[in-house]
Order: sequence, then structure tokens, then C-alpha cells
Amino acid sequence: MPERVLDRAVPFVLGLFRIVVGLLFAAHGAAALFGIFGGGPKGGTVEAGAWPSWYAAVIQLGCGLLIAFGLGTRIAALLASGSMAYAYFVVHQPDGLLPLQNHGEPAAMFCWAFLLLGFTGPGALAVDVVFRRRSDGARGTRPLGSPPRGVLSVVQVNPGTRD
Repeated sequence: MPERVLDRAVPFVLGLFRIVVGLLFAAHGAAALFGIFGGGPKGGTVEAGAWPSWYAAVIQLGCGLLIAFGLGTRIAALLASGSMAYAYFVVHQPDGLLPLQNHGEPAAMFCWAFLLLGFTGPGALAVDVVFRRRSDGARGTRPLGSPPRGVLSVVQVNPGTRD
């Protein structure tokens, strides 16, 4: 029984995960672009158009906000994941093999978190879900009571047996 309760909470926990990770990512971009929260990597702002730091900050702010609100989550998450993979392999890895050696833990964690969101979708509490419900309801394409798309669901391997 506790597993069923946890299974029902998956879309909401995924949605909260998306919001927190998106806001944290957006804060990194805002810090680098506007000098808030202590500023960018060296305490100030990045120079407009400077490769790759300014572009990374724009991706961080833009994709972070899109992901936090759940708007175009999958595309924004995959773009953010790719930018963090680039950051890890190009910026951090030359300083050492492991993230603990090269200070690349945030880049690695953001990369994998966004890759997960790219494949799972936004979960609950997303703007995308509201738009999808309206369009599906207007077209009548989704039966009542069916789970929303883009949310993890439990797959029962042996439907005839109990866990």
C-alpha cells in the first residue's frame, strides 16, 4: 500500500524537482549576467557576447526559467543538459579527471538532472500540462481518467500477480 501512495506522488515530486532545479540553474545565469547573488564565476558580470561564458549564462537563465515554469520543458532541458556537458568536458575536465578534482560537480549534476527531465517530461504543476489539457479537451483526444502525457507511470511487469 505505501508503494501505491508513493506512485501517485511521482508526478508532483517530479514537478517539484523540475521547479527547484530550474530555479537553481536560472540563478546561476542571473548571477553571471546581472551580478546578483554574488556575481558570476569571478564575482562580477560576464562581458556581453564573450564566448562561451555569456552564451552559457543566457542559456542558464532562459532555460532555467522555462524549465521552472514547465514551458517547453523537454527541449529546454535537453539544451541545458548539452550546455552543461560542454561546460564539464571543455571547462572543467582539463583540470582533472574526476569532478571532485576539477570542481565540475555542479555541471555534472545539472547535466544529468536535465537529461532526466528531457526524457521524463515536466511532471505535474507545469504550464505545458495546462496547455495540453486545454488542447486535448477541445479536440476530445484524451479519454477521461487517463494519465497526463509526459509523466512517469508505473509499469506492472506481471499484471496478474500482487507485489
